[in-house]
Amino acid sequence: MIPYEKYKESAEFLRKMITEIPKTAVVLGSGLGMLAGRLESAVNIPYSEIPGFPRSTVASHAGILLYGKLDGKPVITLSGRFHVYEGYSPEIVSFYVRVLHLLGVKKLILTNAAGGVNHSFRVGDLMLITDHIKFFPESPARGAHQPEFGGRFFDLSHIYSARMRNIAGQCADKLGIELKDGVYFYMPGPEFETPAEIRAIRILGGDAVGMSTVFEAVTAAQCGMEVLGVSCITNMAAGMIPDSSVSDEEVTKNASMVSERFCNLMASVLNSI
Repeated sequence: MIPYEKYKESAEFLRKMITEIPKTAVVLGSGLGMLAGRLESAVNIPYSEIPGFPRSTVASHAGILLYGKLDGKPVITLSGRFHVYEGYSPEIVSFYVRVLHLLGVKKLILTNAAGGVNHSFRVGDLMLITDHIKFFPESPARGAHQPEFGGRFFDLSHIYSARMRNIAGQCADKLGIELKDGVYFYMPGPEFETPAEIRAIRILGGDAVGMSTVFEAVTAAQCGMEVLGVSCITNMAAGMIPDSSVSDEEVTKNASMVSERFCNLMASVLNSI
């Protein structure tokens, strides 16, 4: 159980570094860190310098919190996140969300690289997350109740904001970007799924599968934050394409293919919410 004082220490450190606390933060998933390069007057803060922050150990995650402006609007971006497969508990995976809440961030945009499960999806599609499925038994809210982060029991019926999805859809229409909608299915990893697991996920209602996002979204919901989830379909899941395999190199390579569309969409959304 992480004591409240640890979260407070991290938040106070960042408050001294950030001159104007933005209302929105964006978490950049695997291979999607290119948005950070568009920030104006960016202040780079490595996770290793933030008290209490975990370390990102994934090669495609830079492990840097950036504060700057995107088209004149202040924003925090987190280039790299934390995962259960790195050995972290759901509470540690979601540590930064509670820190952002203490800073005063009200809106959280969670992006990720995901495998396509829906037969209508193609590599390079961008999917707005409408809901998620998590059979992993742990919860980031488990343990002694800390009222500073919301109620012990909380509703997840509208965990992914319909308002923010509508705004994202309008922004995409203006930019000529096609968006998909779908359910994100969480798997802990680090191994990719088997073809049989993917068939089961599809039957259960999953449209895309990945190893992140869900614990952060749950924590944000408990804190009363508005959440937008965006998945970049970087590969078709196991068994979707005969005689093919899935690799992390493929994920990173295909994420770079959508960088311009992704960055343009995020910039438009940030200036509209």
